[in-house]
Amino acid sequence: MTTLLMTAAGIAERVPHHGRMAWLDGLLEWSQAHIVCRASNHHDSDHPLRTPHGLLASCAIEYAAQAMALHGALCAEATGQAVGPVPGFLASARSVQLGCWRLDEADGPLRIEAQRQAGDTRQLLYQFNVNDAAGRSLAQGRATVVLNTPLVPST
Repeated sequence: MTTLLMTAAGIAERVPHHGRMAWLDGLLEWSQAHIVCRASNHHDSDHPLRTPHGLLASCAIEYAAQAMALHGALCAEATGQAVGPVPGFLASARSVQLGCWRLDEADGPLRIEAQRQAGDTRQLLYQFNVNDAAGRSLAQGRATVVLNTPLVPST
């Protein structure tokens, strides 16, 4: 069994995702360049993105986005830039390859990995991979995250 560096409670303090939309339940490892997280709620019958056909594999992109949000918060904390969630949004997902139809059929907890490829204080590029407990790739691709940009103009 892998030792957790952080549980869901610690993660919730650092990401903008709250309540049932906060899906990560553990931090397994991280550095300035990468992060590895765990999630076990993909089997939940009341998962917020579950359809009548199950939890579709494309939802793995959101799992990866939450790992990226946590990575950004941890990196900001480590350099003294900020503490807590940093506002941002997933601007694009590219070269996405899905290895299954449904995440809720995947065995065991999900392993979510994100590797920072490039970025600055305004935008980041990550490579991500979401695997099942046996190491089978369920989804992989690249994602661009835009930070500190208001989604709604001020009035």
